Amino acid sequence: MDILDILGKINNVLWGPPSLILLFGTGLFLTLVLKGLQFRRLIYAFKIGFGKEDSKDAAAEGDVSHFKALMTALAATIGNGNIAGVATAITLGGPGAIFWMWIVGLLGMATKYAEALLAVKYRVKNDKGEYSSGPMYYIERGLGRKFKALAVAFALFGAFAALGIGNSVQSNTIADVTSNSFGMANWVTGLILVVLVSVIIFGGIQRISTVASFFVPIMAFLYMGGAFIILILNYDMIIPAFELIFYYAFNPVAAAGGFLGIVVSEAIRNGVARGIFSNEAGLGTAALIAGNARADHPVKQALVAMTGTFIVTIVVCTMTGLTLLITGFWDPSGGVLSGVAHDATLEGGALTSAAFGSVLGVVGEYIVSFSVIFFGFSTIVGWYVYGEKCFEYLAGSKGIAGYRLVYIAACGVGTVANLATVWAFADMANALMMIPNLIALLLLWKVIVAETNDYFNNFYEAAKTTAKQAS
Repeated sequence: MDILDILGKINNVLWGPPSLILLFGTGLFLTLVLKGLQFRRLIYAFKIGFGKEDSKDAAAEGDVSHFKALMTALAATIGNGNIAGVATAITLGGPGAIFWMWIVGLLGMATKYAEALLAVKYRVKNDKGEYSSGPMYYIERGLGRKFKALAVAFALFGAFAALGIGNSVQSNTIADVTSNSFGMANWVTGLILVVLVSVIIFGGIQRISTVASFFVPIMAFLYMGGAFIILILNYDMIIPAFELIFYYAFNPVAAAGGFLGIVVSEAIRNGVARGIFSNEAGLGTAALIAGNARADHPVKQALVAMTGTFIVTIVVCTMTGLTLLITGFWDPSGGVLSGVAHDATLEGGALTSAAFGSVLGVVGEYIVSFSVIFFGFSTIVGWYVYGEKCFEYLAGSKGIAGYRLVYIAACGVGTVANLATVWAFADMANALMMIPNLIALLLLWKVIVAETNDYFNNFYEAAKTTAKQAS
């Protein structure tokens, strides 16, 4: 048995029903104890991150604005999972998988809120004067030194996961796209990426957040714009597509022709699993950047952070899913909406690209190709922040320069390597990050609730009173 088989067996256990139940259950528990805060305060959360509320914290302690912190997190989170992951979820779980992605996303908003709140509350300043945060800090400082082993475990696997799924896997995907779409040799792509990534990450958190603030809106405009055009051109199929989603969330997809059919349990499993991969709620990654935000209260950045999960799952993943359903590319026979058969060997990102191309022609295929490049590059840059924070916790800030060199090297190697083993190891590292983080969230739930009540009973009401007096 080789290493890939061993990692496969480990991942089957780590990402099996117990872990998914723990993740789903944590989101549900936090939703209940916070009284559905992610629904009640969503509009206010967007105002903080994208409106005038952000400027009010300019004098507060922190390294970047709420908006830049959110864009950096989105840069790492909005990735090829939103293109390839959704396609995989639908082909394996049917249209109903999208419904379960929504559920895990809505519950995951509470999880990400809790992660960011604890990140700001327990953040520390490093010897460069910048803030460091993450599950390792709220595990050690919130739960006490007896939980130090859990904190070290999270940081260790986080540093490794950044090299894999946040870096090498992304550069490999970019190299495949540039080779297939533009005929560029993989080593040339690798060289370009190494130069660009080096220039950005050696500029520190300020440069990374600035680049993310530039790239994320472009990514959204390019990819979402293409999907929106497809929906407009097929507006009459939007409601039937939603009907498919809700119907097959609770009913099996019947077998037809060469299509084997899909049971409801597959819709749930694939929707939950891919939803988690797309928004990262529960992995603890959001906490690694949230602590850098300028905030006069932990709840403010927590609210902003949860909007990221809404954007990724409820907006981006839904647009991808609707495009696949409307064009019929979730079913080799063409589905009940389009009835146009397609190549049954297509999967993942290639399937999404074909769906765009079926409506927009070669332009649609290029939209997906450029989106994969932008998504992958921004993920590499965003995940560097995660890896650095984890490595800094383990080795101190003096070792960061060395980690940067390793990270850059991994980016280049990823473009020319066979990354099946790296994928498997990264999946394992993600699961091993998730477990200590969820344990901490459940044990610190009273702190989360107390901070939330403090803000909305004191700071929030005082801010409203001041606003009324000023008007």
